[in-house]
Amino acid sequence: MQNTKIDQLLDTTGLNCPLPLLKAKQALNKLAPGHVLKVIATDAGSVRDFKAFTDQSDHELLNSFIGESEYIYLIRRG
Repeated sequence: MQNTKIDQLLDTTGLNCPLPLLKAKQALNKLAPGHVLKVIATDAGSVRDFKAFTDQSDHELLNSFIGESEYIYLIRRG
């Protein structure tokens, strides 16, 4: 993670499904192709949501991390 350049940070802490994913989609649409969005979420359902979203889109889930109370995703815009 420390070698990946983060172009934008999106903190969706406290938001429940589907808001973290919807806000991430909006943020990705504003990024240039190839740029990386870091998303911080606290909703456990986001694990499934972000995996399914990136599998079905041209965006790439570079990495995901599960902390004690948060979920972190690095997504490269396709």
